[in-house]
Amino acid sequence: MADDKDSLPKLKDLTFLKNQLERLQQRVEDEVNSDVGQDGSVVSSPFFKGFLAGYVVAKLRASAVLGFAVGTCTGLYAAQTYAVPNVKKTLKNYFKSLRKGPD
Repeated sequence: MADDKDSLPKLKDLTFLKNQLERLQQRVEDEVNSDVGQDGSVVSSPFFKGFLAGYVVAKLRASAVLGFAVGTCTGLYAAQTYAVPNVKKTLKNYFKSLRKGPD
């Protein structure tokens, strides 16, 4: 009997959440179908972004893109595998010690 009293508010909450989910799904479907983002501009459309990215990659040389990709992957591997020092912090400490002078 105690479970019957608690089930009605839970059912109302589930119904409310279901309605919210259906509204969100409808909004997403409408945006995908119209190819325009939430702010309504063409610049935010996924088609335009994909076209722009493709244009930039086509204008770059393949070696530049490949070099960037290899450099990024190498940097990520080194940072995760080895104890790479924090360059910014090290340089700040070095310049502070130069300003202070010898101890």
